[in-house]
Amino acid sequence: QQMSNSSSIRHFLLLALADTRQLQLLHFCLLLGISLAALLGNGLIISAVACGHHLHTPMFFFLLNLALSDLGSICTTVPKAMHNSLWDTRDISYTGCAAQLFFFLFFIVADYFLLTIMCYDRYVSICKPLHYGTLLGSRACAHMAAAAWASAFLYSLLHTANTFFLPLCHGNALGQFFCEIPQILKLSCSKSYLRELRLIAVTFGCFVFIVFSYMQIFRAVLRIPSEQGRHKAFSTCLPHLAVVSLFLSTAAFAYLKPPSMSSPSLDLALSVLYSVVPPALNPLIYSLRNQELKAAVWRLMTG
Repeated sequence: QQMSNSSSIRHFLLLALADTRQLQLLHFCLLLGISLAALLGNGLIISAVACGHHLHTPMFFFLLNLALSDLGSICTTVPKAMHNSLWDTRDISYTGCAAQLFFFLFFIVADYFLLTIMCYDRYVSICKPLHYGTLLGSRACAHMAAAAWASAFLYSLLHTANTFFLPLCHGNALGQFFCEIPQILKLSCSKSYLRELRLIAVTFGCFVFIVFSYMQIFRAVLRIPSEQGRHKAFSTCLPHLAVVSLFLSTAAFAYLKPPSMSSPSLDLALSVLYSVVPPALNPLIYSLRNQELKAAVWRLMTG
């Protein structure tokens, strides 16, 4: 459906997850299972950290914030996709698309900033343990978390406004199951790739900080004389490193891959990997290697 300009667009058409009714219902069940797993896992982490006074440490405080952002991101995209699969529709209103884009960016960027702060927490814990209480006191942790959420809010507000300010003249069909900046830019009449580059450039600084921090962490861990000490130090970093690697690798490939590699099925698979899978997997990754968290969750479940 071709549109002359953005003022005449009243709704967008999202990508259909399947063509047949049976596959649509199958996708609905899969998305329902993933979203319930994310809600249960992140809900247990939030409750365990909030109720367990021995978990009131910087690492678990930031993990609680990460669980909140994961819940927000999956609740932004999956319910609409489930609704469309169940009722065999593709429509999303213009304002609904703008709201979905804003909240998706808000929670995903907050997730990224919080992962960067958690990297700093691991760096101070391993490389500067004597200064841990000073650098990561309760006031400093609250300020860093507030800065992450506030920066994500401003970032998402700016990019949502910039994206929907563009004139759209290439129809209203999006090649994605939720509203995403690259897909909306494809409908634009103007040369909008610079906006997408700015979106990547701002987050590149966090990536450099994470890489530099882990270089320092690995150097410090390798200097630990005992094998048990090295194993303990590595075990505190592995969950965070696994979450960061999953999130960054899929998101970077989705945004930086050359246009020649772009296809609806590949774009769909990548978007699921960085927007739907991490919120469901993060609680499992963090709880598998953390005995304190596992014990707190178990006490919470058994009363």
